[in-house]
Amino acid sequence: MTHPNVPIGGEDSSTVRKMAGTPRDFGFPVKDHLQLGKELDLFDFDAAAEVSGSKFYYLKNEAVLLEMALVNWTLSEVMKKGFTPLTTPELVRSSVVEKCGFQPRGDNTQVYSIEGSDQCLIGTAEIPVGGIHMDAILAETQLPLKYVAFSHCFRTEAGAAGAATRGLYRVHQFSKVEMFVLCRPEESESYHEELIKIEEDLFSALGLHYKTFDMASGDLGAPAYRKFDVEAWMPGLGRYGEISSASNCLDYQSRRLGIRYRPSEPTPAPLKKGKGSLAPTKFVHTLNATACAVPRMIVCLLENYQQEDGSVIIPGPLRAFMGGLELITPKST
Repeated sequence: MTHPNVPIGGEDSSTVRKMAGTPRDFGFPVKDHLQLGKELDLFDFDAAAEVSGSKFYYLKNEAVLLEMALVNWTLSEVMKKGFTPLTTPELVRSSVVEKCGFQPRGDNTQVYSIEGSDQCLIGTAEIPVGGIHMDAILAETQLPLKYVAFSHCFRTEAGAAGAATRGLYRVHQFSKVEMFVLCRPEESESYHEELIKIEEDLFSALGLHYKTFDMASGDLGAPAYRKFDVEAWMPGLGRYGEISSASNCLDYQSRRLGIRYRPSEPTPAPLKKGKGSLAPTKFVHTLNATACAVPRMIVCLLENYQQEDGSVIIPGPLRAFMGGLELITPKST
């Protein structure tokens, strides 16, 4: 089932919902984040490849501070909107992964499974947050439940290769801040709009040029009734890259996870003896949205805020979270 306004077709049929900002006119040769990271001593992909394999990385120096700043700033901004902060388990049962709509095993899975156990590494905090109220009956007065969760995420990225995915753009492990909402069915569309607005406000505050898409039916995946993706301009890579998405999953996940609520109003129908005046339970609707996928945000910030002398300006909102640092400058040799 999809929303009536969802474009029908493959990913190319997705429609632009909003465009914010314009690409920066640099006036000098633009470097990508890999070159900037090497010159500023921010990453080490070679050592990580020896230690862990391809698509792993060490962050160094100001890049570490930048990750922490992005996480803490994002959490503080989203908490202002009434979201409860969480850190989550990063190992979950395979059954919970499946109930959230992901395939934990198979040739094309993106999930790392732990041999000899029924556990998997999470690809997103959506999974453990979705499970936090599994098999529960909530009171209607508890809704909506709004969470913002920090976790590390692990993805096999099976089949992903090529220049378009180089560097930090597509990796096996990364930090992410994820929003998750459980609400009454009649409210899920309005919370979907709230989630995408929060995302767009965050990216605008960081000065990014981005486009928001209403994703076509062929790109929704199993759980999503409707999905908005955000793609930001990455000048060093010379293209737009996905940095976020926001999905309304209706009761797809809650039916599988057994998350229901009991309406406050007593049922008007005659009640059987001993049943009291309890109204029948209903399934909640669930929504999820990426507030900050750290590596791709670092790509955006390094490439968009680079200067002709090789330095990188720190966006204003992040400076207080980096000890007042305003500029990343090349290291002296």
